[in-house]
Amino acid sequence: MPVLVQGNVKRALFTMAFPMLAGTFAMNAYNLTDTWFVSRLGTIPLAAMGFTFPVVMLLTCVAGGLGSGVTTLVSHAIGRNDMADAARLVTHGITLILMVTSIIIISGYLSIDPVFARLGADERTLPMVGDYMRIWYLGAYFMALPMMGNGILISCGDSGAASRFMMLGTLLNAILDPIMIFGYFGFPAMGIKGAALATVMAQAVSTAWLFHLLHRKHHLLILGHWGIRHYLSSFRQVLAFGIPGIMSMILMPVSAAVITRLLSGFGNEAVAAAGAAGRIEMFAFVIPMALGISLIPFISQNYGAGRMDRIREAKTLSTRFALLYGGGIAILFSLCAPLLARIFTRDPKVAGILIAYIRTISFGYGMMEAHRYCGFIFTGLQRPFRTTLLNAIRVLGLLIPLSYLGSSVYGVRGVFLGRLATDIIVGSIGLIWVSRTLGSVAAAAAMNKSSGSA
Repeated sequence: MPVLVQGNVKRALFTMAFPMLAGTFAMNAYNLTDTWFVSRLGTIPLAAMGFTFPVVMLLTCVAGGLGSGVTTLVSHAIGRNDMADAARLVTHGITLILMVTSIIIISGYLSIDPVFARLGADERTLPMVGDYMRIWYLGAYFMALPMMGNGILISCGDSGAASRFMMLGTLLNAILDPIMIFGYFGFPAMGIKGAALATVMAQAVSTAWLFHLLHRKHHLLILGHWGIRHYLSSFRQVLAFGIPGIMSMILMPVSAAVITRLLSGFGNEAVAAAGAAGRIEMFAFVIPMALGISLIPFISQNYGAGRMDRIREAKTLSTRFALLYGGGIAILFSLCAPLLARIFTRDPKVAGILIAYIRTISFGYGMMEAHRYCGFIFTGLQRPFRTTLLNAIRVLGLLIPLSYLGSSVYGVRGVFLGRLATDIIVGSIGLIWVSRTLGSVAAAAAMNKSSGSA
């Protein structure tokens, strides 16, 4: 019996989301932990970490896009009670992500210096960026696979296991970071290279546990008896959802790269501050992200079961939550901004920019999260190109132009004002568009039902 098409909608969403709190906390704690320990090395290493952010996001978004395709299809199969099809999609989806990640690793490893030089890294930061990324690329498989596996486990109703395997990796990373970076227990002090190695090792352990869960517990990883035509058929299915998802999500590192390049014109202090602040705000999204991760499988299963009433209720609940939570976080962050700055830097210039970032951008968090939820709903309704178009409006139509306009008028703070305006506008567009889509889908379903009964 599909696990998400019956019972109270609020209880179903938050029952899935609650175990994921620890998991989303863990997922974001990777970046926050690495950033905090690297910040102990000084402003230049912290700036180097800031330059890596857009490229790290690139793999994350590709893996996330393919993962959302697999999650949507698997959830729909579970909604139809077709576990054999779900197993086929999981197995072939993992194969596909391994192939795509291999291409990214090879091309990325061979182009580290020119890519980061174009992003604005100078002679002080570029060697450190290279030290970090060469190790990071070698472990990129272990970064990509948990992104997909997390959604699959949630589709199976096993959000607790999804949370625990991410928590394991975060705990290992927090233990290994100081050992590898500063050199304890006989290990050499590796600096920024140690942060990359600690993350790779921790993620490798998480990936091994993920494979155990998919193969032994859920019987969704089945090897050996499919021919090439079956793989190609599965690849086409996944890519039909995955390519729009990748195009949608890849706009995030594109915008991050453009903004990083823009900020580099204001000095390494601006890049360091924005990099640290970006990781702080990712941590702020832990709670709404837990709910958001639950939306795609919930919407997909109920769409497969024809329960549009439950989908509309989920949209209302998630939007209300995003706005209330975002408003509370904006007030809290504005009050705590100086304390957060002291945690991550001793440089007064970096601290000043970091405080300006937090006190400006945080007031758009609620609408940003509402926009993100709208994309999840479109994907669950098997309309991934609408998610892509909504994100294209955000990044290409609003964020990049408004950031450049703001920087030319107000300097660094103008970049942050551009982001704030973007989040408010695109959140409003997304909410209106999703409401109209749900109305048209429900009307079409009612018409089909009446014509069938006639």
